[in-house]
Amino acid sequence: MLAARSRAAWARVGSSARQAALPVRAWRKYKARRTEDAIVAAITGSPAAPRALLLGRYDTAGRLRYVGRSTTLSQASGRAVAGFLNPTADHPWTGWTFSAGWGSRESLHVTLVVPELVVEVGVDVARDGAGRWRHPARWHRMRPELVPADTPRFEPGPTG
Repeated sequence: MLAARSRAAWARVGSSARQAALPVRAWRKYKARRTEDAIVAAITGSPAAPRALLLGRYDTAGRLRYVGRSTTLSQASGRAVAGFLNPTADHPWTGWTFSAGWGSRESLHVTLVVPELVVEVGVDVARDGAGRWRHPARWHRMRPELVPADTPRFEPGPTG
């Protein structure tokens, strides 16, 4: 009973006398999102129909750093991106493995591509300790008018 009263008291904080108190579960969480440019460095799925993009940015030393992956692409977006991708064996990420999911021991099968295509994605502003996006990036569009040097530099986090 005491816990219920405590929750009800918290629900009334910040409300005026005319407003009815809302139950705690009616609170909403908003994520701050913005669009950013990144370089496509690898893909999941086939080169003819990519399913997701693994994205990177160059750091100040000129190394291509992993910043995150996209959500699953629509079939139309995947086909459009495919025409701009060139698989390669000579890649800065050769030998790397990527987790299939948070806390998963399963490896993600990826195809490394020449890091030359810039895309615009929507990202949550939250970053992990290494400076990578904590949540998958949402596909917006290709930026074929840009080159990788036009993208922002990778900014490592406190542990990256």
